[in-house]
Amino acid sequence: MIDARSLAKSFGRNTSILKMQVAGLSHEDSLLQTPYGVNCLNWTLGHILVYRDRVLETAGGGPQFTHGELDRYLRESEPITEDGPAVLPLDSLTAAIASSQEAIDRVVGDMSDEVFSTQSEIDGRMVSTARRLFFDYFHDTYHTGQTEILRQVAGTADRII
Repeated sequence: MIDARSLAKSFGRNTSILKMQVAGLSHEDSLLQTPYGVNCLNWTLGHILVYRDRVLETAGGGPQFTHGELDRYLRESEPITEDGPAVLPLDSLTAAIASSQEAIDRVVGDMSDEVFSTQSEIDGRMVSTARRLFFDYFHDTYHTGQTEILRQVAGTADRII
């Protein structure tokens, strides 16, 4: 199984990819929809932040966002089809991703092996903190991969990954 420091570095790799994927894009670009029913880049980045806050809480740190601030980006929320009061600007999302990585480096990267392997009950079964965090890393990676296509929706013709 992966150790806490390696897991934090793996999140860092995703952060680097996300930074490259949004480079040169505007907030308006981040709101463009695909014709396939997946959500836009803006929602995807916000959704990643929802789960990065969960990572920080699981690891014993505090979330970056206050309760309700990211509700627009929760799982199964309505697609973002236009700008609105709960839609965060692309530059704010990008800054928050970078900030979340700093927090993950600090909180997850410095976890002891003892804390990393601690078991807790979730949905009636015992799960280690490591396994919970690794699932969230998988989720982060899944959505990071989606950003390659979402960048192309904005009209770029480049290849980042």
